[in-house]
Amino acid sequence: MTTTPEMSPTSGTTEPPRATRREWIGLAVLALPTLMVSFDIFVLLLALPQLSADLSATSAQQLWIMDIYGFLVGGFLITMGNLGDRFGRRRMLLLGASVFAVASILAAYSTSAEMLIAARALLGIAGATLAPSTLSLITTLFRDPRQLGFAIGVWAGSFTAGAILGPVIGGVMLEYFWWGSVFLLGVPAVLLLLLVGPRVLPEFRDPTAGRIDLTSVLLSLGAILPFVYGVKELARHGWALGPTAALALGVGMGVLFLRRQRGLTDPMLDLSLFRIGAFRVSLLSLLAYSSLTGATLLFMTQYLQSVAGLSPLDAGLAMIPGLATGMVSVTVAPILARRIRPAVLIAAGILAVVAGLVILAMVGPESGVGLVILGNTVWCLGGGPLLALSTGLVVSSAPPEKAGAASALPQISNELGSALGMATLGSLGGLVYRVGVSDDMPDGLTPGVADAVRESLARATAEATSLPDAAALLSAARSAFSDGFAVVAGISAVLLALLTIPVLRGRG
Repeated sequence: MTTTPEMSPTSGTTEPPRATRREWIGLAVLALPTLMVSFDIFVLLLALPQLSADLSATSAQQLWIMDIYGFLVGGFLITMGNLGDRFGRRRMLLLGASVFAVASILAAYSTSAEMLIAARALLGIAGATLAPSTLSLITTLFRDPRQLGFAIGVWAGSFTAGAILGPVIGGVMLEYFWWGSVFLLGVPAVLLLLLVGPRVLPEFRDPTAGRIDLTSVLLSLGAILPFVYGVKELARHGWALGPTAALALGVGMGVLFLRRQRGLTDPMLDLSLFRIGAFRVSLLSLLAYSSLTGATLLFMTQYLQSVAGLSPLDAGLAMIPGLATGMVSVTVAPILARRIRPAVLIAAGILAVVAGLVILAMVGPESGVGLVILGNTVWCLGGGPLLALSTGLVVSSAPPEKAGAASALPQISNELGSALGMATLGSLGGLVYRVGVSDDMPDGLTPGVADAVRESLARATAEATSLPDAAALLSAARSAFSDGFAVVAGISAVLLALLTIPVLRGRG
């Protein structure tokens, strides 16, 4: 029978309990789902050119393959966090991980772009259980503030560790196996989690929680999903009735959701947390960072393969210096925050990210890989303080019994921001590519070939193999793609630099 741990009140002078060996083993186990999700994200970036060619995915389908996961994670995070608080965080973690493994297998053996999109959608729903469950269980395991900050840094660092291992292992898989094999990398982690997790992770649920409000669940989904769909379609096709109506529906549902939360004694989302200035700025920072760097990451990975001509394995290896730097940065940031004001650390990190993006904006079709590695490394160095410290502040602001719902908020900002960035800046970069390649592509192409070339760089590369003027076509396509990459990185750098103002004003 599942038991609910008692939370003993402590006085202002009582030292919080220190973690023991069992808690640190539990932290290692909680890193497994993070590694699994990280694998999935980064190997997909590497596999995108191959699977797009194999499944004949259009540029719109490529964006949906990338975006649908983040959309549904963002839509279901609050719900899954609340379910964990009510029915057990460990239970939700193990259930979500199991479904994630099944969806990964479906994705691996997809036979069409539509099937892969559906599998990614299921992955998103399952993935929505992982972040709030793992983060809230960390707050249960670690009561000492310093140990909690370090544990959150380790949790965030494990995501980066997965990002390091994912491209390397994924690159090997893509080198010797079919693209679907990369989706199977997380399955062993699930098996290990299911075996060890019940033995070392405590169960926790709020004994005073009431029934989950189904109306709030529907309103939260009705707010996030139509809103993101509307933004995505408006960015791609411009103002039209359908996307505009979806956007308006999402905003309206969001207003109704917030009003309902104010009237509930046990709301899904505790709006009183937003009265804390640092809490608000932390979520804004995470949202902005994910929005402004997600599309850049997508363009960077495709540049390494489709412009620089690296194999998937070599592209993965090229990303290791930046990812390793990021892992160190995100782990060390909570330690530095004991001596340096967090706002100063985060603002300095943002400026480093801006510098990295400026370097990436200078990359051209003939620049070589070195400039990409340098820009990515500087970018990852600066992102650590923002990710670790902002996440820690949001999670620690909530009472223990509401930690599951609060733990959903940083991930909502990250996932939704990344999806929005890919939908908006990604679409803008795609527009720059289409305009550039249309102006410079060789004459004499059939309408069908010309349309395929305009779709994406992957389609242009595939079409070039059967054309006599392949070199000219590839040169035009790679130059246009590099221009799109530069525009995305440059705009991201400018907008992210502005984020330092609210960070310094709104934090302690």
